[in-house]
Amino acid sequence: MVVKAADQKRAEEIVALDVRKVSLLADYFVICHGNSERQIKAIVDAVVEEAEKNGVTVRRIEGREGAKWILIDLGDVIVHVFTGPERTFYNLEKLWSDAPMVNVSKWITE
Repeated sequence: MVVKAADQKRAEEIVALDVRKVSLLADYFVICHGNSERQIKAIVDAVVEEAEKNGVTVRRIEGREGAKWILIDLGDVIVHVFTGPERTFYNLEKLWSDAPMVNVSKWITE
């Protein structure tokens, strides 16, 4: 649901990490980036709307004011939406490199 919603707003390089064995925070991290503040906000809005439509509680949204790194806490899934430079700087994929990647290709349109 999260990957599809982000993809519909043309999120870039969508990655999902299975963090169940390496973190107590969540089961999955979904990481992506947008190319403008407007696009990032649209991605966040789409993910939140889709979550609510599917009965998933949006526990918290952090960083909406700055729109460089917005975190959406959906409980078992935490979504990270970055600007390109912020994503490169924080490099969550490397930080959580012990977590296996989930194949999201079936949820992304080419």
